[in-house]
Amino acid sequence: MKAAKEADIGIYWDAVISHKAGADDVEEMQVIEVDAKDRLQEISEEQTIKAWMRFDFPGRKDQYSKLKYHWYHFNGTDYDAGKDRSAVFRVAGEDKHWAEDVDELWGNADFLMFANLDYEHPEVRQDVLNWGSWIVNELGLSGFRLDALRHLSRGFLHEFIETVEKSTDRRLYWVGEFCDHRVDLLSQYLEVTDYKIDLFDFPLQANMCKISKAEDGDLRTVFQDSLVSLHPTNAVTMVENHDLQKGQVLEYTVEGWMKPIAYCLILLRREGYPCVFFGDLYGTKGKAGEEPSCGGKLADLILARKLYAYGDQNDYWDDSHHIGFVRRGTHDKPDGLACVMSNTGDAEVQMHVGTEHAGEVWTDVIGWHQESVIIDEQGHGVFKCNGVSCSVWVRRDAPGRGEFPFNLDDQIYN
Repeated sequence: MKAAKEADIGIYWDAVISHKAGADDVEEMQVIEVDAKDRLQEISEEQTIKAWMRFDFPGRKDQYSKLKYHWYHFNGTDYDAGKDRSAVFRVAGEDKHWAEDVDELWGNADFLMFANLDYEHPEVRQDVLNWGSWIVNELGLSGFRLDALRHLSRGFLHEFIETVEKSTDRRLYWVGEFCDHRVDLLSQYLEVTDYKIDLFDFPLQANMCKISKAEDGDLRTVFQDSLVSLHPTNAVTMVENHDLQKGQVLEYTVEGWMKPIAYCLILLRREGYPCVFFGDLYGTKGKAGEEPSCGGKLADLILARKLYAYGDQNDYWDDSHHIGFVRRGTHDKPDGLACVMSNTGDAEVQMHVGTEHAGEVWTDVIGWHQESVIIDEQGHGVFKCNGVSCSVWVRRDAPGRGEFPFNLDDQIYN
């Protein structure tokens, strides 16, 4: 955290507060088995099982929190250790039930996995509230990523955000994982949570995936029914994540050829708050391991965002396979950029970057197109990209241009 602060990097904590795993011991309890596909449907009488629900935290030695978790702090589990049997079990007992203010997946989405926390229990509520306030100040966090929101009590979520924000003098950022491709469902969640939390744009990622696998995909439809198109200030855009990557149960990957285009669309445009996947930047390992995506150019696209992706935005989306857009810059970041992309053959798109750029020579910072463009007196340029590729054009002598590996300064311009 100290090194991050010195580099002016804010850290968000990935908070998994819907369930616990890795218990210290099993405990006996009364449960009722429910239908895994309809958690409101009971399919057994009350029975006794042994489940991993005892959390003693011996290493903590009562520091920070003295609470020991037992079966009555939870309302569900998915494993009977006594019979070595997996199923969905709801904990039985007075006032034991699923939370009602959750998504309706599987009838009621409160239970996801492992030992599901019961936020109707006052000790659980207070312990997690105390933890949130402690960790944000202990580490100097800038915000949180909240895991599995559709499985978390909305009432407790409101209380958690309010309590944690009151505990610190910093402005915190909140983003949540509500894994669903239906934009209306995500929009409803934003509304019921009073827009206090942003959401990952799973519908946009699904569109990218579909276009990347289609024989005749229309690039102009990429933002159709996406969260960023409806709620641009509440959408965290992404191309891939740890759950969707190759080899995972929820695998839903964007094909490699599409990833440079996809990252141009989330990094260089005005709308959304882009999130870069570690595996795309550095590669992944394991049986389904992959090399870094975008031909190793993802860092260049991130740098292009930092230096040039500012100001008004003009789209040139007249062709289903060759599209482009321009960022016009601002008074303090005046350079702007022009981006062209294609999912078929070579492309060229005439775009207006402004008369203030007349006579300038622009080049592709990622170096996949090695010609140059001279802006005419009306502020237009014909910007090109190779087939199934993209290009990002800026003034050849723009501030920071020398930080990119590809530079045409010593070459003859066409």
